[in-house]
Amino acid sequence: MDETPKRFDRIVAILIQLQSKKIVKAQELADRFECSLRTIYRDIRTLEASGVPIYSEAGVGYALMEGYRLPPVMFTREEVSSFIAAEKLMQKFTDPSLGTHYASAMYKLKSVLRSGDKDYLSNIESRVVMQTAEPLFNDNSPNTLAVLFEGIAEKKQILLTYKTYERDETTQRNLEPVGVFHDNNNWYFLGYCHLRKDYRQFRTDRIQCIKKTELDFTIEHDSLETYLTKTETCPTTKVRILVDKKIVRYLSTERKYHGFISEKEVDGQIEMTFMCRDVESAFPRWFLMFGDYATILEPESLKTRALELLEVNRQRLL
Repeated sequence: MDETPKRFDRIVAILIQLQSKKIVKAQELADRFECSLRTIYRDIRTLEASGVPIYSEAGVGYALMEGYRLPPVMFTREEVSSFIAAEKLMQKFTDPSLGTHYASAMYKLKSVLRSGDKDYLSNIESRVVMQTAEPLFNDNSPNTLAVLFEGIAEKKQILLTYKTYERDETTQRNLEPVGVFHDNNNWYFLGYCHLRKDYRQFRTDRIQCIKKTELDFTIEHDSLETYLTKTETCPTTKVRILVDKKIVRYLSTERKYHGFISEKEVDGQIEMTFMCRDVESAFPRWFLMFGDYATILEPESLKTRALELLEVNRQRLL
């Protein structure tokens, strides 16, 4: 089989990727294109031989000389279609500041499309709608994500005014933002809190005010994934429930928020095991949403709490 077309596409893609980042590691390229490091080294030499000014540093990666740029790139129909989903998501799931910047970038991107692709894009974009269930940002702090991104990129502390779920009062604190993530229909960020002297997680819709300061980070933080995957040492209670097979798939998203560990089939039903942090409030309320299709196996305290909640509801309905 002739590998020449495939290699040509890979070399062009490598050149585009070199333009997209300040430094690109050889292993990063090998992982993306599923090839060996030797192949990447050969492709880099081919680019250099064709006049592309690439410099490399052992143990760091490759970079293009400052000022070198490719002419406008042609996009495939599939790539053009992906812009629609990205644009609609940015309109609904980011703050106004980032949304405005992205809209400006989209105008520039659309300007290099062929006429036929512009029509193709126009025909799709009015047919795609993204909807959010609840506000993702507080009205007093509409540009939260933009400030967080600046703080993370420039390694500057932020001044945050925050209202917790449990209390109606606000607290003000200096934070070093580590990263931003979206989970269960909400935006969150994790940062080092100078007030608590520890890492804390914050939900963007509870942020009342946020400002970037000129104070530098005082700590060299690990990647966001490092902190999100750490096992917390909160006390937990083992919970086992037996669930009707036909509703198990509807629980797959939310069960992880209640300490889901494992599941197995028992006599035609599914036994689920959890290491739960809150058997007094959160878990029993979640369980009652599908309780007519499930049975609590343990602990007894969970059965008692579920019955108490049912009795409260019964009294209110009388």
